[in-house]
Amino acid sequence: MDVNRDKLRSIVILGGGTAGWITAAKLAKQLDLSSQSEYRVTLVESPDIPIIGVGEGTWPTMRKTLSELGIDEAEFIRECGATFKQGTKFVNWKQDTESGESVYYHLFSSIYDPADFNLAPYWLGRLADGQSYASAVSAQYQVCEEGLAPKQITTPQYDGILSYAYHLDAGKFSKFLARYAVENLGVVHRFANLSRVLIDESGDISALELDNGECISGDFFVDCSGFKSLLLGDALGVEFQSVSDVLLTDSAIAIQIPYESEVAPLPSLTSSTAQESGWIWDISLQNRRGTGHVFSSEYMSHDEAEAVLRQYLGDRAKNIDARSLKMEIGYRKKFWHKNCVAVGLSAAFVEPLEASAIFLVEAAANMLCEMLPDDRSSIPFVRDAFNESFLFRWKKTIDFIKLHYVLSERSSAFWKDNRLEETIPQSLSDQLKYWSSHPVSKYQFSSAFEPFPQESYQYVLYGMRGESFSNSCRLNLSRVEEAKAKFAQVRKISEAVVKGLMPHRELIDKVVRYGIPKI
Repeated sequence: MDVNRDKLRSIVILGGGTAGWITAAKLAKQLDLSSQSEYRVTLVESPDIPIIGVGEGTWPTMRKTLSELGIDEAEFIRECGATFKQGTKFVNWKQDTESGESVYYHLFSSIYDPADFNLAPYWLGRLADGQSYASAVSAQYQVCEEGLAPKQITTPQYDGILSYAYHLDAGKFSKFLARYAVENLGVVHRFANLSRVLIDESGDISALELDNGECISGDFFVDCSGFKSLLLGDALGVEFQSVSDVLLTDSAIAIQIPYESEVAPLPSLTSSTAQESGWIWDISLQNRRGTGHVFSSEYMSHDEAEAVLRQYLGDRAKNIDARSLKMEIGYRKKFWHKNCVAVGLSAAFVEPLEASAIFLVEAAANMLCEMLPDDRSSIPFVRDAFNESFLFRWKKTIDFIKLHYVLSERSSAFWKDNRLEETIPQSLSDQLKYWSSHPVSKYQFSSAFEPFPQESYQYVLYGMRGESFSNSCRLNLSRVEEAKAKFAQVRKISEAVVKGLMPHRELIDKVVRYGIPKI
């Protein structure tokens, strides 16, 4: 028996991009690839496949990822055209524009943790003086409304006055991570196309043959090859589970547009504006806006969708090319099979409405790093735990995205069909039935792997349908005076925070020029 063959020491990642390089960097950091290390992490990247930068938004978890890798925050912001993100502004999702513009916010932080004291029932009981839900519970609402940053120039790196994530240029970010992982963490980088996947007698992947004549053997493989899923899907035959009957969008048109001037205001949130057959994202980077129209080709043609996006952008988009993307919405029936795990688009994809893609890449890389077996004998145990965990996470993500559509009262065929009972997962339908008569409860979010916490559901539910829930929920308002005091404290804190923060554009310019202090 060859004992060495059973050890997992050589890890090969197929595919670069955000998924590949986050995974490579985290594994390299975890395994400590010094000259004395018995481990080896190799990333094989095709020179012919462009990076898919749909959304370009992250979650606050990215701060921890970058910090743990030892990356300087100011350098990251400077090199990746990054800006701060404090949440998402949803425009006209509630109803058609004929009824007037409607807006609600999904923010990253509330003043009070609802697990400790949940203000939502008291807001539903109309004790917040008519404020919107977001403004009643979070200082971030006013900060975003006034175009301010979530921190000061003196705030140490990765710390914030308010919680924040980033908007980033996906292409620049991938190259930045690649350079950092190779130069600082010891990752081996190969530029080549895959020619053939070699499978051994046990059904495991043994090596990758490349078009440059090189053959890279490995003990464990990570598939980051995008929608093609060249390892998990093609080579190992793991089927794709479509959820196109639940999430009806399947296409996107993207346009990158420069600002009118170098001093144009810089929103610190993603804007999502509902359209007849989908929605438009609008993300502000340092030197451009990343925009795109996500839509369903069953309800709108490609040309119509592009016209909608260009109308939204106005004359400045006239001579700028658009990029098209066909989206496969769903997930692999297994995320880990044999000695291969898929991360990123090769594992699953849902529309970028809540910027969940990069977060789920981080989550997969974190779990892989912590639970990577030392040898093949432990693979079945870890594999089953990984598959169970990510099936849960992806189903919860699908439910949460579908929630936005189900709550809408827009009247076009696309939106009506999104509310058909047969398109709504039973798990979401059961939750909505409960929430129609009860406030959201912390006891519904007992899993440590919930992608979206209680706060997120409350921002969406009460942002979109606050009045109807106020009229129907059975409320236990046993701490009214304490709640009133907390609403007043939120207003007081909001006023103080706003006075202490500078415009987002001004802070980003200062960070790029002077850096951010380290602790």
